Amino acid sequence: QVQLVESGGGLVQAGGSLRLSCAASGGRTFSSYGMGWFRQAPGKEREGVAAIAPSGTTTTYVDSVKGRFTISRDNAKNTVYLQMNSLKPEDTAVYYCGTGRNVYGATMATRYYDYWGRGTQVTVSS
Repeated sequence: QVQLVESGGGLVQAGGSLRLSCAASGGRTFSSYGMGWFRQAPGKEREGVAAIAPSGTTTTYVDSVKGRFTISRDNAKNTVYLQMNSLKPEDTAVYYCGTGRNVYGATMATRYYDYWGRGTQVTVSS
């Protein structure tokens, strides 16, 4: 069973930065599957933020974070990261990392995601 554990969330002022980490463990090869970061704000649906292909060479971002967030991965450490710069109050949400048995590229389509972490809270104050 795949386990994902997020860390790195917190409270930051607008314009600040945070780096989220997601450590993966379980009975499969981390480097064979794409990974994604998602977020869910109160009263809103979960949305894809960024995704990365197994090799790390292909990435995808939602328009609202392009130029501010960077997704990366270290396959030797079974970890995926989300560097978040120039944070805005509207970035406030619980951030989740995910992966799936059929996530082979940098897709943010949630229907392909089978495994999720418990999330980490990011709060951006104005």
